[in-house]
Amino acid sequence: MTGTEIIEKLEEIYPASYAAHWDNPGLQVGRREKEIKKVFVALDATDEVIEAAVDKKADMLITHHPMLMSGMKKINTDDFMGRKIIRLIQNDISCFSMHTNYDVLMMAGLSAEYLELQDPAVMEVTYRGYEGNAVREEGFGRVGRLKKEMTLREAGELVKQAFSLDTVKIFGDLDKIVSLAAISPGSGKSMITPALSSGAQVLITGDIGHHEGLDAVSQGLSIIDAGHYGLEHIFIKQMAEYLKQIFPQLEVEQEFVKNPFYVLF
Repeated sequence: MTGTEIIEKLEEIYPASYAAHWDNPGLQVGRREKEIKKVFVALDATDEVIEAAVDKKADMLITHHPMLMSGMKKINTDDFMGRKIIRLIQNDISCFSMHTNYDVLMMAGLSAEYLELQDPAVMEVTYRGYEGNAVREEGFGRVGRLKKEMTLREAGELVKQAFSLDTVKIFGDLDKIVSLAAISPGSGKSMITPALSSGAQVLITGDIGHHEGLDAVSQGLSIIDAGHYGLEHIFIKQMAEYLKQIFPQLEVEQEFVKNPFYVLF
């Protein structure tokens, strides 16, 4: 099959029109018409991932995060991004990404499933339309009830277990009882206000800074920071399984899941 066939199917399920205005999903590098026999799925197009795709003789790299988020005036080996682009082109590997369109249409709901949230609702609505007589809402994050009331410490342990993490960072009183949780994989600073508006007692997200964490706690919202990669790595498994399902003839390889940093104790 061609890259076009794969891209058209993925864009049918995760249309770029659902992406944030600042985002850059889609074909990042390569030829649409290229014959694709093997794909490699990863969260980011890092040097390590690109070399793995080369070693596996992949024809296409499918990532969550786009390689390119702003314009480039030059593509050469003087620049780290230029080197990555050239490496892909040299090996005739296309790179396609689904970012905030995937966040809205899959990641938010999938993360709520991992936590087994009850009656999850969209936290920040970015799309509202109709399917027949029913209203359809899509957007960032989900808010729902935990399976049972628990302490903030227990909620942190739940997140670690659900997402196979060694550590999480917690802002708030570890003995506080929580039952209504919000989850927003990725960088969650902008989701603090929607989480507060939803009435959530705890926000599970990533990339929370010192001041954002303190300010959230002052307003009654505890935070479990599981890291950017910590919550979003679920893209890798879901996308690899989905590709195998819809394209049985396609060989699918995937990145080994590991955090891009180390925590020393």
